[in-house]
Amino acid sequence: MPQVQLPLFPQGTTHINAELAFMRKEEQVVYFNGHLPVFTHQVADLVGFRLFTTQLLVNQTASYGEISRAFGVPVRTLKRYAKRFREQGAQTFVTRAPKRKGSRLTPERLEEVQGLLDEGLSVPEISKRTGVLHSTLHKAIDSGRLRAIKKKTTPPMQQT
Repeated sequence: MPQVQLPLFPQGTTHINAELAFMRKEEQVVYFNGHLPVFTHQVADLVGFRLFTTQLLVNQTASYGEISRAFGVPVRTLKRYAKRFREQGAQTFVTRAPKRKGSRLTPERLEEVQGLLDEGLSVPEISKRTGVLHSTLHKAIDSGRLRAIKKKTTPPMQQT
């Protein structure tokens, strides 16, 4: 006959639910099932945290609310992690998502916008004409993909 294990946790743990708890020991986070340590990762190891907490959710060992309350992570974020884990497996937490390419500033569009800048048009005017957000244009100028024309300023009049 199986013996029931009482949920006795080491002193200093924070409870996730009746069976699970965690504790920070120096630069390590240790997860416990009762008095038995079941997983550990560095405090700064976000991949380890996401992997283990998502496994708790997917295996229904802990609820979204329990994980959210214990660690302060929004439930929506936890659901997104669990969906990614179910669809792509554990490697989803290790590999980086591919960097997206901008679709608004194609090489042809950059050339068009640069011509408008060279004509002396302001960024808001160009944004209205091309449909490209002014923030996108400013980012392209700041990154050096576009050259802004410096407006000539007249020196202030000197008083006599």
